Amino acid sequence: MLFWYVGMSVLLVANVFRSSGIDYRLVALGALAPLVIDLPVGHLAFGHTLVLPVGLLLIVMVATIGRSRLLRRRLLCVPIGVFSGLLLSGAFTADKVFWWPAFGDRFGDSSLLAVWWVVLIEEIVGLVAIWWVVGQFDLYLPGPRAEFRRTGRLREERAQ
Repeated sequence: MLFWYVGMSVLLVANVFRSSGIDYRLVALGALAPLVIDLPVGHLAFGHTLVLPVGLLLIVMVATIGRSRLLRRRLLCVPIGVFSGLLLSGAFTADKVFWWPAFGDRFGDSSLLAVWWVVLIEEIVGLVAIWWVVGQFDLYLPGPRAEFRRTGRLREERAQ
């Protein structure tokens, strides 16, 4: 599930926000967070609730009061990534989990992963998304690739 979450979250956020200030490494980590949080439980739970990204967003906003704007912008990439991860996992389709605790205190036993062939298709799509991002933002060139490794930012698209 690595390529699906990382590739698609970076592709979606890069093309929706079109901001040069986003650290896409943090977006990718945030997108993986719901899966990593629920992995020990083995089914959809706290990591796939709306409480997680909203709570992270609140923590970032409160913790960065009076601090640099750049720090806030960078840290906001994590909840953005978590929202993206929830979207890509389809967490919103499991009402009891996504809207927890509104529908009770139990999560049920919704599977953390889809059937194997769906996971395979998602991973292939994720690889295609990564390939697309590499081409769209010139990451096949040493300069933009080094800048991405250093800052997490993607180069502005070249003029067509």
